[in-house]
Amino acid sequence: MEQTGYGSATQSPQWAAPAGPTRHRRTEGTGQALSKVPVAITAGFWVTKVLTTGMGETTSDFLGHSLNPAVAGFIGLIGLVVALRLQLRARRYSPWIYWFAVVMVSVFGTMAADVIHVIGGIPYAVSTVFFSLLLAAVLITWYRSEGTLSIHSIGTQRRERFYWATVLTTFALGTATGDLTATSIHLGYFSSGVLFAFLIAVPAVARLLGLNAVATFWWAYILTRPLGASFADWMGVNRSRGGLGWGTGPVSLALAVLIVAAVGYLAARQRPTSA
Repeated sequence: MEQTGYGSATQSPQWAAPAGPTRHRRTEGTGQALSKVPVAITAGFWVTKVLTTGMGETTSDFLGHSLNPAVAGFIGLIGLVVALRLQLRARRYSPWIYWFAVVMVSVFGTMAADVIHVIGGIPYAVSTVFFSLLLAAVLITWYRSEGTLSIHSIGTQRRERFYWATVLTTFALGTATGDLTATSIHLGYFSSGVLFAFLIAVPAVARLLGLNAVATFWWAYILTRPLGASFADWMGVNRSRGGLGWGTGPVSLALAVLIVAAVGYLAARQRPTSA
């Protein structure tokens, strides 16, 4: 899988991240710890990210329909806490721990957006605006505190917490947005997926035209959520709802297998951290 453009969230004029596997070094003279998130953003990163968004959507739906909603939410919360605890306590970047955390953020983020709509009765348009404002607040607070939103700067626990707060909010926002286009606007799941596949190309083009790499990275990152979730819903929901009717359980399992393969690929490409 080759390097891809708007993945490199630096101020470098290059569209792509530096060639070669990811290296995670201690920032000299700053006292920062090793980065524990991917910094070489490749095509493999984006493929894995989209797979996790799809799995989070269908897994959340499967648990919500198979179990009592309170029990499903508890399982999602416990999984999120365990995954983030492993990630935050890790001493260096581990693809397996990192992507496990992303998967659990995806599952819980979906649950959070669905609870607001299903239990709270809040329209998707309202929850989309709410999560947009919440994401803006997180990013503004992060920037005012640290002076940067670049993923290449995440070498302290405070910055890593800002990072995961942003990731969680993007998943909730993407869920609400995808459901808004698919159900409230009546595009359907497949058409919504096509729409977001088109929209995610926009930040790539914008990066080529010189837009800030950090902005285009987070722009694309947000759009991966409704992209993956829309196609996963299309595969999982029954035909009466415009889907293929494969079932959320089988789709979740298939996506889990693909994620394991993708993370295994990313882990195999990573070189040992230099001393």
